[in-house]
Amino acid sequence: MSAPSQTPEHIAPAVQHPFRTLLGAGVGNTLEWYDWSVYAIFAPFFAAQFFVDDSPTGALLSTLAVFAVGFFMRPIGGFVFGWLADRRGRRFSMTTSMLLMAAGSLVIGVAPTHASVGIWAAVILVLARLGQGLAHGGEIAASYTYIAEIAPRARRGLWSTSLYISVTAGIVLASLIGAGATSVLGTDTLRDWAWRIPFLVGGLLGIVGLYLRRSLPETEAFAEQDDDASTSRSTRELLRGLARNKVSLARILGLSLGVTVVYYIWAVGVSGFAISAKGVPASGALWGSVIANVFFMITLPLWGKLSDRFGRKPVFLTYGIAFVLLSFPLLNALNDSALRLTLIMMIALFFLGAFVGIMPAYFAELFPTAVRASGIGVPYSFIVAIFGGTAPYVLTWLTSHDLQWVFALYMIVLVSIGLITTLLTPETKGRELT
Repeated sequence: MSAPSQTPEHIAPAVQHPFRTLLGAGVGNTLEWYDWSVYAIFAPFFAAQFFVDDSPTGALLSTLAVFAVGFFMRPIGGFVFGWLADRRGRRFSMTTSMLLMAAGSLVIGVAPTHASVGIWAAVILVLARLGQGLAHGGEIAASYTYIAEIAPRARRGLWSTSLYISVTAGIVLASLIGAGATSVLGTDTLRDWAWRIPFLVGGLLGIVGLYLRRSLPETEAFAEQDDDASTSRSTRELLRGLARNKVSLARILGLSLGVTVVYYIWAVGVSGFAISAKGVPASGALWGSVIANVFFMITLPLWGKLSDRFGRKPVFLTYGIAFVLLSFPLLNALNDSALRLTLIMMIALFFLGAFVGIMPAYFAELFPTAVRASGIGVPYSFIVAIFGGTAPYVLTWLTSHDLQWVFALYMIVLVSIGLITTLLTPETKGRELT
């Protein structure tokens, strides 16, 4: 017997109109990641507005520390919004997290500076980032589950790449605004006041995201659970369900270690790092980021198709081996050239796509429906909070002490743990989501 709150009409559009459903989920996800990425991209421009330091690097490190602080709310968001997704539905959780993310962006856009209110400027910035971290942890839990559950079994890998295409679209949009602003307004104007523009845009675009996500259908896997399954959505039973899937939780921890650091360096933070630590012109770095991320979006479906044909594990192994071999050369090759930055990013993002493109499908295939969102969101958000959120800060700090090679070694160790975990994880291609 189906849950009484869901009728066939609620789930039919996901089957009859897959493109419209993917577009709705994707646009909302784009806006969510746009809000998150704007902070990392524009940190070099507004750092001095919130933190007073003798050197630009010191102010930037303080701003990146706040970036990392927001990540520590993600495990809580993964649990809270994962619980909501497993109890109230994937659509409800995604809509709520979208609202919270947009609100945080709007607060940053109108926040007073240190010159106006002193230390309270930093306090407001931290609170806004904490709210966004909570929302982003929830976004992962719900959106990964949603995309995997609406996809046809034989094309789940391909469909899951739509998630990181939409994620990257948000990063590209943020980078385009940054590149356009530096070209038209100039770096000085950006540092004075124009850094607020992308945050205000993100807050206003949240209205669009709200509309699109409220109109999404619920997934069939969630809607067709028996009434008896509703008892398993209590907090106590959810925790018991997670405990019963402790091996899958451990697998996600191991798989996520390296990719979180790789992703938040090469897809999000490297443009800001190149500007502040390598002397790459701001406009050139941001345009390079746009080009590389567009290339990333184009190549993602390739990995999804390969995973649907040959399996998830061979594709994951390709990513791991690539970054064990390339982490040192890619970081060492960075200098003050925007062109070189662009080419290096394209190489890194191409192989990164082998993991993140099919990650939603692989992770979802490890859990039963009743705890799928929580099972994905909690361990992944925990790893991202510890390792992903701190990655730009750690890289900047180590580079300032001529220890960039330590960071490359750090990435290799974490990626190697992911390689071992992949070898110990079963193949899930074609698995039915029950």
